[in-house]
Amino acid sequence: MGSSTSATRWKGVQGRAKGVPTVLGPAAPEPAAPDPEGQLTLGLPEAGDPAEREWSEVLPDVELVPGWLSLGAQQALVADFRRWSEPPAGLRHPRMPTGQVMSVQSVCLGWHWSPYAYSRTADDTDGAPVKPLPASLASAAVAAVGAAYGVDSPEARSYAPDAAIVNLYAPGAKLGLHQDGEEPSAAPVVTISLGDTCVFRLAGVDRRTGPFTDVELRSGDLLVFGRSQRLIFHGVPKVVPASAPAGLGLPPGRLSITVRETGLVDGP
Repeated sequence: MGSSTSATRWKGVQGRAKGVPTVLGPAAPEPAAPDPEGQLTLGLPEAGDPAEREWSEVLPDVELVPGWLSLGAQQALVADFRRWSEPPAGLRHPRMPTGQVMSVQSVCLGWHWSPYAYSRTADDTDGAPVKPLPASLASAAVAAVGAAYGVDSPEARSYAPDAAIVNLYAPGAKLGLHQDGEEPSAAPVVTISLGDTCVFRLAGVDRRTGPFTDVELRSGDLLVFGRSQRLIFHGVPKVVPASAPAGLGLPPGRLSITVRETGLVDGP
């Protein structure tokens, strides 16, 4: 657990520039059923099948757990996201202090993040109170840290997540290299990937330049970074179109659910 500080804590320029509210689109159409007479069945594992990909340490203290969520669990999170995205304090394109509108669409839970500040209200849109972080999502994040570092690790035993930033990458959306550095807490960052496959790029703690480590994140995958890599520069330079599993209920694109322990407290 990091040191406590007030809700006015930020790093760099405080982000109160108005974002652009948006509305979540319909689910992606289901792909046409393949012609059984026209294809050769090889009996290979489907994309994302845990049998095809194993848990790995991408970098020291950066852990990938492929296929961490079943399709049913993914569908449940997508249904939750549809509720979270509705106003008040709903889905929007955040705006950087420079005026640039981010290509990702974002909704926050627990604490509202707008570049580069946290608050309890959606100050960059309608000013409404942020939706609470669901207990089920907090519990899943604790389990995620246990899956990455071990259930008896100090990180898993003390992890107390209190915020989530949920980003939708519609076709063409990207996220530049950045650090998750506004939180006083040094607890790990948990990222759950849903929908289309993405390239998740990692640089270094003290650099946003190459050499890079690129990780393929598929729907249902879990990535956790913390300890020596808590402030690693990371981003998403590419999302692979139409690579999501069928029946997910998500609009075209990728959904990332990033859960954090902020170390923030209410009050002055």
